[in-house]
Amino acid sequence: MKPAYLLLIILLASGSMQCQAQNGKNMQQQNNPLLCDPETGICEIPGSTATSDSAGPVSNTEKPIKLVYFTDPICSSCWGIEPQLRKLKLEYGDSIEIDYRMGGLLPDWSYNSGGISKPSDVAHHWDEVSVYYDMPIDGNVWLEDPLPSSYPPSIAFKAAQMQDHRKAVAFLRVIREMVFLQKKNITRWEHLELAAQQVGLDAAQLKKDYEGGKAKTLFEEDLKLAREWSVRGFPTMFFTDAAGQRQVVYGSKPYGAYLDAIKQLLPALSPKLYNKEWTALFSTYPSLTAKEFSELMQIPRADAEQQLEKLTGDGQLNKRDTKNGSLWTFK
Repeated sequence: MKPAYLLLIILLASGSMQCQAQNGKNMQQQNNPLLCDPETGICEIPGSTATSDSAGPVSNTEKPIKLVYFTDPICSSCWGIEPQLRKLKLEYGDSIEIDYRMGGLLPDWSYNSGGISKPSDVAHHWDEVSVYYDMPIDGNVWLEDPLPSSYPPSIAFKAAQMQDHRKAVAFLRVIREMVFLQKKNITRWEHLELAAQQVGLDAAQLKKDYEGGKAKTLFEEDLKLAREWSVRGFPTMFFTDAAGQRQVVYGSKPYGAYLDAIKQLLPALSPKLYNKEWTALFSTYPSLTAKEFSELMQIPRADAEQQLEKLTGDGQLNKRDTKNGSLWTFK
């Protein structure tokens, strides 16, 4: 049975929550509910203007395409596109620079709208979205240790970027696994610290930057950029070439949609062949879901899970089970 249309997962609200823009003025956020529709793959702010195709300039890089990716640590639709995004990195990582920007999905819980008035209302929605995207999510975090906001892990990600952009992406993956699979409240420092240690970040420096003003300022700059570019939901991806031509992929889409965006900009750009041996994939991505393994191996989903189960039985992989799916890691 399909999940209800226009699932209300998290609400973007709180006129009382203010963040400082670059010009030093406080900007009050509008009370807009954030609707997550699994059929379109969008966690959307209703009533906002359409995502702009004529956003501001993006600085040129050495790579021919820059991808600005607006996301959030607790965005379920963003978790849903991890298989496509990971494949994109393998096939086009040499040609595309990805710039991760935080969108500010959940400022706080100062609202009452659409049947969602408290964290526990979100639990069953996440369970339904997990089935829809075929990516493991355990909604019980909203019953057992609910997050008051997505701002703290977003600021922690910006602090991680201050140290190392590659490790920051790995950090984001780890805290997503924590909240979606392990039911951990990733606003708590002990979880952020553990994630930092797991990916090789300096946890003491991360805490200093996280609690200081710089990481918060960088996060506020991301929010400001999202407003300027009329980003109205997550995930939103802006593909831009050196000439300033732009393609936008809005929401969770099949892999072909990302390829189409690339071909519109650089028709001659070809995907890189990558090693599809399971050891090579796990060396690149230390953890994989069955959906991700299927996407990267380019094999049917059932065959992917069968291979993962066999590797687990042979003692090659560890398997973490949740009520809505599993995650595999090197043993």
